[in-house]
Amino acid sequence: MTTSLTPAGTPRDDAARAHLWGHFTTASQWKDDVPTIVRGEGFHVFDDAGRRYLDGLAGLFVVQVGHGRAELAEAARVQAEKLAFFPLWSYAHPQAIDLAERVAHLAPEGLDHVFFTTGGGEAVESAWKLAKQYWRLRGRPGKHKVISRSLAYHGTPAGALSITGLPGLKAAYEPLVPGAHKVPNTNQYRAPEHLRDDPKAFGRWAADRIAEAIEFEGPETVAAVFLEPVQNAGGCFPPPPGYFERVREICDEHDVLLVSDEVICAFGRIGSMFACDDFGYVPDIITCAKGLTSGYSPLGAMIASEEVYEPFANGDATFLHGYTFGGHPVSSAVAMANLDIFEREGLNDRVKENAPVFRTTLEKLLDLPIVGDVRGAGYFYGIELVKDKTTRETFDAAESDHLLRGFLSEALFEAGLYCRADDRGDPVVQLAPPLTTGPEQFDEMERILREVLTEAWARL
Repeated sequence: MTTSLTPAGTPRDDAARAHLWGHFTTASQWKDDVPTIVRGEGFHVFDDAGRRYLDGLAGLFVVQVGHGRAELAEAARVQAEKLAFFPLWSYAHPQAIDLAERVAHLAPEGLDHVFFTTGGGEAVESAWKLAKQYWRLRGRPGKHKVISRSLAYHGTPAGALSITGLPGLKAAYEPLVPGAHKVPNTNQYRAPEHLRDDPKAFGRWAADRIAEAIEFEGPETVAAVFLEPVQNAGGCFPPPPGYFERVREICDEHDVLLVSDEVICAFGRIGSMFACDDFGYVPDIITCAKGLTSGYSPLGAMIASEEVYEPFANGDATFLHGYTFGGHPVSSAVAMANLDIFEREGLNDRVKENAPVFRTTLEKLLDLPIVGDVRGAGYFYGIELVKDKTTRETFDAAESDHLLRGFLSEALFEAGLYCRADDRGDPVVQLAPPLTTGPEQFDEMERILREVLTEAWARL
């Protein structure tokens, strides 16, 4: 028997401090109390004291259809009674077959082959491995490197973490997988000064940096370019006009695969089922997860084009890669029921209809001295915080830590809004509510943000 040395609190708080290791959580964050969410209903969540919060982040960009959907729980129950588990290693089961067919029909034309994982990082890891093996089977084994963007987050497995463009997340685990190289992102607010007022020119400039990196490394060594449709880390960077059109040209010119990392952006977050459709490009591989099941059961996927799959379609080639729980029967059944809700309730059309209202509502915050930029697309927005709006001066590391973790995160939560205050890049507040929210919830978010950000500025 062990004795907990943690401060007094509820028995469950003590147990959490003694035994539960939080993800991306400093242990000291739980020294006083452990914020514990016990229930979700619609677009709200409730803590263990019964307090209600507007879920402004859909859990973690996940719960597209909202909380408490009984039919998704029922789909899981029914499937678990019938077949709770069977692997996709040399075998198939009906739920994975049906879901793969459905996802392929939803994806852009030509992306027909679905490899299931249990999450987004695994999907990204799978895509890099597939890209390497694809080129090896094509007789070009030297093509193994990847290009991704500064500040971009692509997951935490060793390969995915190498693709991730956040030095602070990688330092403790280096050396990582070699061959991952970074290019500038599409943060228009922080663009070179001569390009800030010309989004199309900035898009061309940013895309051409990809061409420059491929040419510098040597096209014969580069396997793939990994890009999110709207980059998450740094605060929701949408692509400038013409950006992806130019990137597609570059990849085709240099025989490099284009991977659209849609772990966050797929399944209605931007509007369409896949955000590459929203921005008018067709990748060679899509990675996705989160919204596929709305978080009711873990599931991710890598979707490959016919061309990428072709070397595996005939002969003896095997993609020597897999996950015990990839394409889990219960998760697959939940995903099918989740997609039924999308279709029945027209959630994609709802996002497209309400997205301009969401943007307009959040842009009201630009009258605050601390708000420098509001950016994003669909139901996915970032609000960048600054010290000086005229010069766009940002906060230093200590100031940012004090602002975000010392005040904003807790203050927003106490005010009834669960969202994300983050400084992976410059300080931002991120919002990505369930797709079931509408103007009334947008107004509530704006009101809470206005009150808390006004107090934050006063404290500064």
